[in-house]
Amino acid sequence: MPGFGRAGKEVEIEKEIREFLEQVSEAGVLFTKGMKAYLTGYPATFGSYRHETVDTERCADALRRDIEEKLYKKTLIPESRGDVLRLIESLDSLLGQYKGTLWRLEIEAPEFDRSFVEGFLDLVDCVVAAVESITRAIDAFFQNRRDVKEWMRKVVEWETEADVASTQLQVSIFRHEGLDLSRRMHLRDFVRQVDQIADKAEDLADSLAIYVIKRGL
Repeated sequence: MPGFGRAGKEVEIEKEIREFLEQVSEAGVLFTKGMKAYLTGYPATFGSYRHETVDTERCADALRRDIEEKLYKKTLIPESRGDVLRLIESLDSLLGQYKGTLWRLEIEAPEFDRSFVEGFLDLVDCVVAAVESITRAIDAFFQNRRDVKEWMRKVVEWETEADVASTQLQVSIFRHEGLDLSRRMHLRDFVRQVDQIADKAEDLADSLAIYVIKRGL
């Protein structure tokens, strides 16, 4: 990890950060599976994936707190500590949005017309790809500096694709003659909530670009 050195404590931090990034990636896989289960009518399977997502978020949260404690109490990498913490906290927030969206589905139980399922799954794929790309970009920030810009470019591409999928889906919802206005607005809100995850990933990519410049990559 550039700037971390290779002392034992620094190596331990590197390992925990990698574990944290793996938890974010795993949460994306679970989120995709959970959304697919809900949209295709498998409530029991959806519940299982929701529980797994909650467990993954809990593990990631524990790792984040441990990383924060080590960085501050052991005064590691003081020149980069703030940037590292902001990256970790922002990723943890994205993981929380995965969990929050699944919980909202559980609580509000919106009914998606079959004609919306494919479009919604396309949106989910784009959103998760955007989060995975920023996760890879952050990993490269610590491990392989040459790959950072390429992964950040992919974040922007996937966020753009998510915007397109979101817009098309909202148009379909509001042009569907079989839905009353309240249901249209309910479904629209879910579309926007999922799309916002990709927006947050792009915001994090913008922040990462600044950190890259600061560290002279």
